[in-house]
Amino acid sequence: MVPAVVMELAELPLTPNGKVNRRALPAPDYDAQLQQSYVAPSTGTEELLCGIWAEVLKVARVGVNDNFFELGGHSLLATQVVSRVLQTFGSQLPLRALLKRQLFRN
Repeated sequence: MVPAVVMELAELPLTPNGKVNRRALPAPDYDAQLQQSYVAPSTGTEELLCGIWAEVLKVARVGVNDNFFELGGHSLLATQVVSRVLQTFGSQLPLRALLKRQLFRN
């Protein structure tokens, strides 16, 4: 298991008992990760697919070299992507295509 995002904190929030207060931890900043290696979509199809990913993953933007799971995706969100691809393009995307590799380019 590899974390999708690593964040540096000055100190961990603690409960009154001295344990890590997980509820007080800041939300992961996926957008900062996206900005580091962003490659814009170059075709209309890539723009639509990136838009679907961004909407499902709730991130500001998705590039063509981004990995679905590194951006916070999981199998349940992958099924939403497959459903939206069917609605948008009228063709079925096999779920395993998304689960096995990046959708755009390797």
